[in-house]
Amino acid sequence: MATPQSDSSQSPLRTVAVVGLGTMGTGIIEVLAKAGRQVIGIDISGAQAARSVAALESSTARAVERGRLTEQERAGVLARVTTSTDLRAAADADLVIEVTPESYEIKQQVFRDLDAIVRPTAVLATGTNALSVTRLAADSARPERVLGLHFFNPAPAMKLVEVVSSVLTAPQAVAAVTDLALELGKEPVAVGDRPGFVADGLLFGYLNQAAAMYEAKYASREDIDAAMRLGCGLPMGPLALLDLIGVDTARTVLDAMYTESRDRLHAPAPILKQLSEAGLTGRKAGRGFYTYEAPGSATVVPDTLTPREGAAATPGRPVRSVGVAGSGTMASGIAEVFAKAGYDVVLAARSEEKAEAARARIGKSLARSVDKGRMTAEAAAKTLDRITPAGSYDAFADVDLAVEAVAEDLDVKRQLFEALDKVCKPGAILATTTSSLPVVACARATSRPQDVIGMHFFNPAPAMKLVEVVRTVLTADDVHATVREVCGTIRKHAVDCGDRAGFIVNALLFPYLNNAVKMVQEHYASLDDIDAAMKLGGGYPMGPFELLDVVGLDVSLAIERVLHREFRDPGLAPAPLLEHLVAAGCLGRKTGRGFREYARR
Repeated sequence: MATPQSDSSQSPLRTVAVVGLGTMGTGIIEVLAKAGRQVIGIDISGAQAARSVAALESSTARAVERGRLTEQERAGVLARVTTSTDLRAAADADLVIEVTPESYEIKQQVFRDLDAIVRPTAVLATGTNALSVTRLAADSARPERVLGLHFFNPAPAMKLVEVVSSVLTAPQAVAAVTDLALELGKEPVAVGDRPGFVADGLLFGYLNQAAAMYEAKYASREDIDAAMRLGCGLPMGPLALLDLIGVDTARTVLDAMYTESRDRLHAPAPILKQLSEAGLTGRKAGRGFYTYEAPGSATVVPDTLTPREGAAATPGRPVRSVGVAGSGTMASGIAEVFAKAGYDVVLAARSEEKAEAARARIGKSLARSVDKGRMTAEAAAKTLDRITPAGSYDAFADVDLAVEAVAEDLDVKRQLFEALDKVCKPGAILATTTSSLPVVACARATSRPQDVIGMHFFNPAPAMKLVEVVRTVLTADDVHATVREVCGTIRKHAVDCGDRAGFIVNALLFPYLNNAVKMVQEHYASLDDIDAAMKLGGGYPMGPFELLDVVGLDVSLAIERVLHREFRDPGLAPAPLLEHLVAAGCLGRKTGRGFREYARR
């Protein structure tokens, strides 16, 4: 199917110059040329300009192979692009977009030179994602014509464009560029001038925390990345993404963010400086957090930090039967997962009726799987037969592994572990599914803390592949080995982490959500624009406010309070707006109103 071209004849921005022909500049040229614009690519390096043209030829050839362009359309795209090493080639441009390195000195020199070259009516746009648009505009002879136009990489594929106004920008310039973005098939989001704008402002704080988590040796790079991909549905893990963006670029962005915010969450993790200064800047250098086949390659190759397959491990304990404590959605889901994997499961609740209701819920879930062709009716019946409901935890007397999935309340969990300690046989492993409470506190409620471990499943348990395996300082090696083996048997991806608030996923996810709330609280951007920015610019499956309303604002607030208490970082203090909404009973979808309103069922 051919890509439709917009009619550029009515647009005031018909001829566009792009200054800086790296990956981003080349991508922007492709977008503009496909939309019918005359494009002048400018770079001080003739070799770089030639590489840009070659990349454009290659990209459009692939588009023809995939049926997205015809040969005739491809010829038209290439004919609309010229390149030069002389900035004076921009003299007749209606719009100039600079995407030079993230340096005030370089960008200001480009703008000063353009002042003497372009027409007075030309709009000058910076592609910066870290520097102050206002500062760049103030140094120009026509600050009212300067704004930010932040595309996302790869520009041809990514829909989001942030249109950044300074206090000096004329509304007509903003309107013209916004209209252009729409004509390019992009979704423009209007934002004010602050480092990182919306998408990167939220994204880089999260990336920085992931780097710090790795630097602290809290979890391996592979486990941090897997946790965020499988636990949050993100297209890439944070450390792999830092390598793609460029470790040096990330450090520059964070430096600019910290200069403005003075928030410790934005202070670049020392490892970013160490890697940058060693030249280990990510994919472009062939090595960053990971090692790559060659500079510019996306193929990760093993290095000294890569986990060795089949490495000698402590033998685990045999597990034939599993007890699941609880009757809610999570308990039902976990019981279903174990039963599907062939384990005999005792599903115990505070009453026989609650346990029967939980088993019935599993029956409905299995029936849906049969309807969707995911399993046979016979397999579903056998799975349900493996689950025995019980109204007392005494039924756990013979289980090899007891997994609790009761209320996220430490007193409730402690009481349950005291009971399990009395009921379960010697050698049985006791696991908690807590997402935010200290596992060691559950362990200390028993006489066998060495047998206690965290198994943090994600909701819905049958669908979500991740389990965070949480060792305390008291957990025995064979208990850890057993749980890792069990995770493999139930087809879950286990990641190892220590017993501290939030483990991996929540420790990275909830500060990001909290920062999104702060953006709205400060009237920097709207809910819709922030959600759109993270979905379109970051590839997130849900925007932060959609996710907050699904998780529940009360649950989110509780986790953020735990993180703040544990790490004592002022940047982790829950946003007052979140606290106010919870106090007002606006808890999200479950109450019909959170950040948005929902139709009552």
